[in-house]
Amino acid sequence: MKPFQFSNIDLGKISALNKLIVPELFSKSIEAARKINFTPTKKPQSIDQVFPPLNSENSKCWRVEKELNYELDPAIGSEFAQDILFSGYDESKINFMTLEGEAYLTTHVLTHFTPQDVIPTSQISFYFYTHSKLVKEVSETIKYSEDINSSANLDYVTDRNSLIESNSLSNSLMFIDGPLIGGNITAHNLKLVESLHRKSILPIFFVKNSDSNIVVDNDPNLKEKYNSDLHWAYANLKRGQRSGLYCYQDNYNVKFTKYFCYFKPFDRVSPQRIEFLPGTYELFSDYFDDIFNLIYYLLLDHGDQSNPQIRPIAISEMYARELIKLININALLKNSTLIGTMNQVRFGD
Repeated sequence: MKPFQFSNIDLGKISALNKLIVPELFSKSIEAARKINFTPTKKPQSIDQVFPPLNSENSKCWRVEKELNYELDPAIGSEFAQDILFSGYDESKINFMTLEGEAYLTTHVLTHFTPQDVIPTSQISFYFYTHSKLVKEVSETIKYSEDINSSANLDYVTDRNSLIESNSLSNSLMFIDGPLIGGNITAHNLKLVESLHRKSILPIFFVKNSDSNIVVDNDPNLKEKYNSDLHWAYANLKRGQRSGLYCYQDNYNVKFTKYFCYFKPFDRVSPQRIEFLPGTYELFSDYFDDIFNLIYYLLLDHGDQSNPQIRPIAISEMYARELIKLININALLKNSTLIGTMNQVRFGD
C-alpha cells in the first residue's frame, strides 16, 4: 500500500478544510494602519516573493544519479493520481508604499485535490513595517524594522508554515511554490519539512525562475559555456525530460543540503527546478519515479504553455489572486484618515 494512498483519507476531514482563515491580528493591523494617517506614495502593486539565487560560492554541487536525462511518462502519472491525495501551496502579495513605511497584504492558499473534489484552505495577513520608532508607537501591531524586506519574508514564512501545518492531511504529497533553500527562510523551510515528514507528507518545492549557476559552475565542461543553470537545462533537455538529480550543499551549514533536478515541459519554454530534502528522497525513494511522472501529468493537465505550472500550484495561485481582489486593500485602507497623494487618488478606485 502506498504511504499516501487515497483510501486512507477521511473525506469528512477534507471537506472541513474548505475555509477562509482571518486571524484576529489582521483586523488589529488594519485598524493600526488607519490610525497612522500615512501618506501613500504609489499605487498598491502585486509583487512576487524574491529570494537570492544559489551560486557556487561557499557551496558544492554534484550529480547523484547515473544518467544525465530521464524521460517522463504522463500516462503513468495520470494513473498514479487516481488513488492518492495531493495538495498545492501558493500565495499572492500586494505591497503598499507610504512615506511612513510599507504595508503588505498576503493571501495564502493550500488546495487539496482528491479524485472527487478540489478543496482550498485560505488565510489572509496584513502587516505594516516602519523604520520610525515614532510611528511604531501608534500600535503594538505596527512592526519596527531596520530591514523591512527581511522582516516581511519572515512573517510570510511564519504564516505560510502555520497554515500548512494546521491544515495539511497525513499520507499525502504536497507541492510548494518557491525554493527550499534561499535567503532567511531556509531554516523555516527545513522545520516545515521535518513537521510534514512526521505526518507522512512528502513535500516538493518548485522554482519557476532562477539565476542560479551551481550546476554549470561546478562542471569544468559547462562553466563559461552557459549563462545559468536554466540556460544549460533548456539546451540539453528535450520536451518531457528531467535532468538527473543533483545535490547542493552549503559549505558552512551541511543542514542546508538539497536534491534538485530541472524539468522541461515544453519546447521554447524555460525549464523549472524541482527541489526536496535528501531525507524526503530517502523516506519515499520507491515512489519518486511515479512522482516525477505525476508532475509531468499535472503540468500538462493545467494546459497553459504561457504560464506552465503544475495544476495544484496553479489553482492555489488562482484562488490567492481572486481572494486578494475581493479584499481590495486600497478601498479598505481608504476607510480611514489616509492622506492620498495625487497619484494615489488618481489611480485608486
